[in-house]
Amino acid sequence: MSQLGLVSCQVPKHRYKKSGSEHIEIPNHLARQFSPQTPNQVWCGDVSYIWTGNRWCYLAVVIDLFSRKVIGWALSNSPNSALTKQALTMAYEFRGQPQGVMFHSDQGCHYTSLEFRQQLWRYQIKQSLSRRGNCWDNAPMERFFRSLKTEWVPNIGYRSFNEAKSEITRYIYRYYNSVRPHKHNNGLTPNESENNFWHNYKTVAK
Repeated sequence: MSQLGLVSCQVPKHRYKKSGSEHIEIPNHLARQFSPQTPNQVWCGDVSYIWTGNRWCYLAVVIDLFSRKVIGWALSNSPNSALTKQALTMAYEFRGQPQGVMFHSDQGCHYTSLEFRQQLWRYQIKQSLSRRGNCWDNAPMERFFRSLKTEWVPNIGYRSFNEAKSEITRYIYRYYNSVRPHKHNNGLTPNESENNFWHNYKTVAK
């Protein structure tokens, strides 16, 4: 990079306010244990915003902490519980309706609403919430959105909602999950990391 005069894109540092307060009803069960030993043990979710021509739209994403693989996502003009429920449902169906999953997120109203919590109850998923105002409690999700916005989303955003949806689909399935190496996975992609796990799991089972 030095020889070619290339420099990486870096997001300016931002000082986050920290707080140690947990949600009254739902504690931080995850407690920054970001390296589960198997897939479908801990999922994380978050919502961010994307510019689409003349307004913001909102992207909800669910990743599996084991491999950092994106397993569910949804895009909408409103950052509400319908959006986060759609992303969670995609993850739940895509993963074959697994049991014993923990879902971790921040304390946004779209995750603490009765509507979303009822969805978790129907899927028998245990909920965990970050402490209020403490972004580091959900650091893997913060890292995903940082990667998306520095590696893929244009500085001026997208021209339309449909273009944003198409490009985000391409980023997740054709790049992030299948091509992009992850330090967490010792240089493997999320797909490779999970494929290795299931291959070794079947070998041990035999």
